[in-house]
Amino acid sequence: MAHVPGLQRPLDGIRVLMLVDEDYEDLELWYPKLRLEEAGCHVTVAGFMQGRTYAGKHGYPCTSDAALGDMEVGDFHGIVIPGGWMPDKLRRHEKVLDLVREFAAHGKLVAAICHGGWIPISAGVYRGVRVTGSPGIKDDLMNAGAIWEDTPVVVDRHFVSSRKPADLPAFMAVIVDVLAAAAVV
Repeated sequence: MAHVPGLQRPLDGIRVLMLVDEDYEDLELWYPKLRLEEAGCHVTVAGFMQGRTYAGKHGYPCTSDAALGDMEVGDFHGIVIPGGWMPDKLRRHEKVLDLVREFAAHGKLVAAICHGGWIPISAGVYRGVRVTGSPGIKDDLMNAGAIWEDTPVVVDRHFVSSRKPADLPAFMAVIVDVLAAAAVV
């Protein structure tokens, strides 16, 4: 992104991984991606194939920057997991679960919105973590040992979660703060 006078870029030098596959929730991928880039973050969107175009639930396309199989946690400061039906597909793949486990184990940002929480559930990283998510996965979250809260955004250490597209402004404000704080450490 070109330098724009007066634009604050608190995330210069920060790198974030985002996941994509068919039937992602369009707003839950694009709003975070653009907001993070606006703040100076380098965002890599990874799907199973680099350069493949995936369709969102509402038809908006997203072309992956990289292949999931090539992703290494050491290259990133965090991961953002959009919702939609995509997380139910991706959580069936060990590489995706291993990535999320490693982000969690290293104390790096693990952010999920709406049905995105399905992936951390399957990765086994939500036990004892305060979270929110789509009411449709509330039972799944609780059965995984998470502590459910019905609020727009929940922060528990390096875990950030949110419920739905309408909560995106709060979700992203917190993610920017968490990443900016991690950058200073």
